[in-house]
Amino acid sequence: MIDTHAHLDALDDPSAALARARAAGVARIVAIGSGLASARATLAIAAHEEGVYPVLGIHPHQAADGESLDELRALAAEHAVAVGEIGLDFFRDYAPHRDQQRLFEAQLQLASDLELPVVIHTRAADDDTLRTLEGFDGTVVLHCFSSPELLPAALDLGYYVSFAGNVTYPKADDLREAARQVPPDRILAETDTPYLAPQPVRGKPNEPAYVVHTVAALAETRGDDADELGTRIAANAARAFALP
Repeated sequence: MIDTHAHLDALDDPSAALARARAAGVARIVAIGSGLASARATLAIAAHEEGVYPVLGIHPHQAADGESLDELRALAAEHAVAVGEIGLDFFRDYAPHRDQQRLFEAQLQLASDLELPVVIHTRAADDDTLRTLEGFDGTVVLHCFSSPELLPAALDLGYYVSFAGNVTYPKADDLREAARQVPPDRILAETDTPYLAPQPVRGKPNEPAYVVHTVAALAETRGDDADELGTRIAANAARAFALP
């Protein structure tokens, strides 16, 4: 099984969390470096831990922080399986929209230059996100999918759709309905560690081992066998991120 999106550097003890993940059958983790300091920390973890695959990018919340795209390019070219998480967040508004847009476009160009997939964060900005992605012809992963109204376009465009722990919450009927509509070869599952712990462990810091709860919930809502869905998601992730 795989966790396709975890911020390992935000955990107090990443090595212990990874050991628990392996004991739970989660052998691979796609680890997100969000900003340059996080990217360096994520690469340090990946260098010492088997089965950790770095994704490096600058989050839209950091769009006004003056992060170096040259350094990001050098790190991504050497180590990353994707560029991310990148995109637009007009809900929190931690950075001006114009700065977010410029950074998003620049990182899409970087991913295109490096022939890498992108992992997309979008919140309260779905139309702008889709419009910006029009010029990108690489693989797109929609991280922590929370915008059911975005689903028809995502499916038409062949994007991968990744569900996090919030799909397990009692009131998330709209997300579960969306999960039923995603084709078997486009669905992914993630923890977004340490955020959004799934319902059975809600209230605890999330960690990669808990992706099993999200996969189980997805399997139940889709009418799939949980083990088979976990295997399918792992195959989808391997294809999306070109994992060995």
